[in-house]
Amino acid sequence: MAKRIAMWSGPRSLSTAMMRAWGNRKDTKVVDEPFYAYYLNTSELRHPAYEEIIASQSTDWQKVVNQLSKEPVEEAVFYQKHMTHHMLPEIDLTWCSKLYNCFLIRSPLLVASSYEKKNQLINANDIGIQRQHEIYKKLIEITDRPVLIVDALDVLQYPETVLKYICQQFEIPFTDRMLKWPKGKRRSDGVWASHWYKTVENSTGFHTYSAQELQISDRGKNIAEECEDDYLAMWENRFIPR
Repeated sequence: MAKRIAMWSGPRSLSTAMMRAWGNRKDTKVVDEPFYAYYLNTSELRHPAYEEIIASQSTDWQKVVNQLSKEPVEEAVFYQKHMTHHMLPEIDLTWCSKLYNCFLIRSPLLVASSYEKKNQLINANDIGIQRQHEIYKKLIEITDRPVLIVDALDVLQYPETVLKYICQQFEIPFTDRMLKWPKGKRRSDGVWASHWYKTVENSTGFHTYSAQELQISDRGKNIAEECEDDYLAMWENRFIPR
């Protein structure tokens, strides 16, 4: 029976690079943001590639839940990349109780800055950090397995240490295939990849970290400030690489 891993993050939080790491394992199937079509169809937000996204996935969240939690998977590991802002309040999260859940967090300032380079930032819901904290607290209540938190900055600085920790906690053998991967697109990437994934498509793995200059609007700063307390509440419970 496959181990089903749900990785919960907001956008622009190293989530696609993390999906590459797991997708490069020989024993793992990955799925890319399976609730995106449902989210756009329900919210009516006109994200880039809106029509293609709606056509590419089910817009019925209950069908998506069934696909993720019940349908058979041949591989030993089923890695699910989830955007927390896609999980609108009507979604019943009890299906996550038997999954292996991990939260990938990132500084709100860095998230907002990165998001503004790709799409208009309207409000705090767009970066999913407040919803991420809500989901984290809910899963702590309902799950019978460890609920992990890792920070994107730690992943960038100590990728092997962080990935080994996740694998150890979920009783999955680590492989160094998770640290490097071939450049290019993947069949498993969502149809939105052409707009959002250029950097990852040109990457070949985790490399030496170097901080980049922060460019952010006043709106972005205000939105980041709204999310800071939720981020810090999770950050205090993160895995700290030694």
